Amino acid sequence: MESRRGWLKQSFGKRLNKLHTWNAWIVLILAVTGIILSIGAIRGDLGKFRVMLKQVHIWIGLVSIVLIALYGPMVRKHWKQLRGRINQKGNLLLVIALLVGLSISGLVLWQFKNLPTHWNNAALLVHDLLTWVGIPYVIYHSISRSRLLKRQQQQERAAAAAAAKASAHAASAGSAASAASAGSVANAANAAPAAITASAPASAAATASQPEPEPAAAQRTKAQAVIAVLKNSPITRASFLRLAAGLLLLIGVGPAFYRWLKGAFDTGGSGIAQLSETDGNRMLPPPEPLPDSAAVVGGGAQGNFRVYTVTSIPTFSSDNWQFALSGLVANPRAFSWEEFLELERTVQVSDFHCVTGWSVYSVTWEGIPLKKLLDMANVNKEAKFVKFYSGDNVYTDALSLEQADMEDVMVAVMMDGKPIPQKLGGPVRLIVPKMYAYKSVKWLQGIELIEKEHTGYWELRGYDNDAWV
Repeated sequence: MESRRGWLKQSFGKRLNKLHTWNAWIVLILAVTGIILSIGAIRGDLGKFRVMLKQVHIWIGLVSIVLIALYGPMVRKHWKQLRGRINQKGNLLLVIALLVGLSISGLVLWQFKNLPTHWNNAALLVHDLLTWVGIPYVIYHSISRSRLLKRQQQQERAAAAAAAKASAHAASAGSAASAASAGSVANAANAAPAAITASAPASAAATASQPEPEPAAAQRTKAQAVIAVLKNSPITRASFLRLAAGLLLLIGVGPAFYRWLKGAFDTGGSGIAQLSETDGNRMLPPPEPLPDSAAVVGGGAQGNFRVYTVTSIPTFSSDNWQFALSGLVANPRAFSWEEFLELERTVQVSDFHCVTGWSVYSVTWEGIPLKKLLDMANVNKEAKFVKFYSGDNVYTDALSLEQADMEDVMVAVMMDGKPIPQKLGGPVRLIVPKMYAYKSVKWLQGIELIEKEHTGYWELRGYDNDAWV
């Protein structure tokens, strides 16, 4: 209560400045942590630190919501203070929209396990979009409002004011000089009318041949006006620096933003086709799709996969690829690629959910149900868990036998009628639709039946062991 009273006792301007400073630091921390979290190539290198960093990002985000709440009662008065300042009003509206949008979408992503998956996809899209817009704008705003540019603007305004004052002073002096000259001529005319009359013909002739020169002060005023026009550049140095900063940001961020935008709004599964075209695996012969798989009975994947990996993406060839089924089983097996393709496959349609918040819907998978593979191996009674090995030689995960017995858990070789692309875990990957994707091991090459529970790669780094959607 005392802290609230102390806050309210401060002047409006002081509170506004404090909120601006706090918000600037919080936005900086959120931007840095958010960028680090979004880089898929370093997910494995970060390890446990990534989980902690995610929590820091969430808590700092909650603090930013508190700052928005503190600013709420001040909006109306602040808006009135900006009367007539169109640019500053536009900046305020944009900043409020960015902060509110990022806060709401961030809250949805934070509570994604308790909300419908479609909400998560929409929230992630909004969060990414506002980040793409917000971070470059914050950088530009920081540069354009920096002390250096403010000092430059102040110098330019002072120089312009001094020039205007000098011009006005010169004009005033010129007018006074002209008036004095006119008075002298009038006095001379009154004092010697006869002389003027006598010399009138000669004076008229002289005037006709040579115009009377203007006073020196008037000439100086005209010259200063010409110089002032020449000095009045169509773009000031401060404006040029702002423009240059904006262009550099546009050139640096624009192409990447365009690629993201194109991929984000392309929800027809075209990403799978593109990844298949650049597939580095050489698996011959390619698997022949079953009729339902070739017809893509699910209608085609809705959404786009984001490629995450904890190692460099491995490449496989049918010449040396093998698949092992071992451990506490009566019938261990090692399959070559051709032998693996001879196993009976089925087709299923399921959704694919990532723990980071995005989903791809209605994917048509073709492969061997895990339950059938385990039945083929004749699992011993001592076995309690199924451990999965990735061909990257790093990633592992596990399911209990009860979880592995679910009908839709599949060792897949095809998606939407095509071989699974290398970047999406092909040639063979595990699919566990009812759990988040870190359980669906990519580049699957080994299954081992074990007695004691195994802690998987991401579970070891803080993820839930039972990753139910």
